[in-house]
Amino acid sequence: MADIVDERALTELLDDVATGQLPADEALERLRDLPYEALDDLRIDHHRELRTGAAEAVLAQGKTPRQVVDAARALAARGGGAVLVTRADATHAEALSTAFPDARHAERSGLWVIRSAQVAPGSRGRLVVVTAGTSDLPVAEEASVAAEALGHEVERITDVGVAGVHRVLEHRGAFDAADAVIVVAGMEGALPSVIGGLTSAPVVAVPTSVGYGASFEGLAALLGMLSSCAPGIAVVNIDNGFGAAQVAHRIVRTARARSSRAGSTD
Repeated sequence: MADIVDERALTELLDDVATGQLPADEALERLRDLPYEALDDLRIDHHRELRTGAAEAVLAQGKTPRQVVDAARALAARGGGAVLVTRADATHAEALSTAFPDARHAERSGLWVIRSAQVAPGSRGRLVVVTAGTSDLPVAEEASVAAEALGHEVERITDVGVAGVHRVLEHRGAFDAADAVIVVAGMEGALPSVIGGLTSAPVVAVPTSVGYGASFEGLAALLGMLSSCAPGIAVVNIDNGFGAAQVAHRIVRTARARSSRAGSTD
């Protein structure tokens, strides 16, 4: 049985104890380091998937290759959740490719998928990731690949920014069919407002640092998105594709869980 890091595994553990298939002392041993695992200067939060529905990710930036590999290996040894490493540079990539030869590497964004989530039937969401321009693709790639690793189907729509706004109109059907739409844009960051006015689906806006001097490395896009007149838009930090995927994941996961509970009580 997998270690106890998500609701499914914990439910199985309690059922096994209740039916006598598992001694209580063995169950206690499996739960002993549930909150976190201490590894030298790392504290791996194995409890996070149980609390939030998504396992802890490893931010490679500022960490040594050894620290990144150790953290990823500890997370990969547990449960069925996705194990992601974000913002990995070339030195991290070399160490990760050696330690995890089967891992997926999204090179433009520096994202590594050490393991994708084990997804229960009916829990898979449909997401659309839209970019204003091709320069926004590295951030969009981080969002798309992270969302796929979390168990969702992702449709990518690229280069439909407001300078040629007619390009986005043909995709209204895709937006309406989505559980959530992630919109990635730099410059003045206007595209989320346009899409937010076209669809009832929740929109997660990601400002990017793409743009000329007055864009202030994404600050103009961030402020534009925060100031949007279109309702139903959530905004994450500059260049934070991973964070956008997490927001969309929670939207889908919460909606599916509530729907399932409602159905079970009818």
